[in-house]
Amino acid sequence: MSKNNVPVLEVKNLVKKFKNFVAVDNISFSIEEGEILGFLGPNGAGKSTTINCFLGVIKPDGGEIKIFGKGLIKNRSEIMQKVNYCSAEYHMPWNLSVYESLLVYSTLYQVGSAKKRILELLELFDVSDLRNKRIRELSFGQRARVSIAKSLLNHPRLLLLDEPMASMDPDVVDRGIRLIKKIQKEEKISILYTSHNMWEIEQVADKVVFINHGKVIAQGTPLELTQQELKLEAKEPNLREVFIHLSRRSLKEGIEGKGNPSTSLRVKS
Repeated sequence: MSKNNVPVLEVKNLVKKFKNFVAVDNISFSIEEGEILGFLGPNGAGKSTTINCFLGVIKPDGGEIKIFGKGLIKNRSEIMQKVNYCSAEYHMPWNLSVYESLLVYSTLYQVGSAKKRILELLELFDVSDLRNKRIRELSFGQRARVSIAKSLLNHPRLLLLDEPMASMDPDVVDRGIRLIKKIQKEEKISILYTSHNMWEIEQVADKVVFINHGKVIAQGTPLELTQQELKLEAKEPNLREVFIHLSRRSLKEGIEGKGNPSTSLRVKS
């Protein structure tokens, strides 16, 4: 909990529909101060839609989102000054250089000593040599590293990471995870982290929420989920097998019409 015992992010009964399609179906969870939440599910599960609701890009059709104890809808401008976002699918301005692009974002976030902060982050993520290159000239992996650097410009209290390292080589992913964990610990950042690389989540997550078809189907620590869902006396988490098990079980129950899988699979953290 934060100092006043209020979660950094609190989601209650969130719903988002697109015509007759329910993308997010009555989900609830929270993130405490300094906590990393792995937010997992197959493609089309509703993860990105949920994150876009947190950013205020999409307006929910029901439920409540509180960030830093304040309602998002009424306090979005204030809240977003302390939030940042990184996604493998998000493109920074193509025709600006890396430095120019980060300077624009620094202005938007009102970052003090912007030049110093930009150079610090470029060095930290080993992309200082790219500062004068245009974004369009970068490789996918280089763009990913610059995007993560962008997401840390304003010393966010809440960081939303949507597949942040999807385009990186394994050795760069390993270094990136170590850096994120170091910065998160030093600055007590709360993080929501999605990835299809279960090893990434095992390395960073304090707890995990699985969703499928817009519903929460399980939540708990990585080890708790491994032990309960795989029926193992495991001493180490195995989220890859948990992911496969939950996805197939949810699909089977949906086909057989056995009701809402979120009821039978939910695990209390």
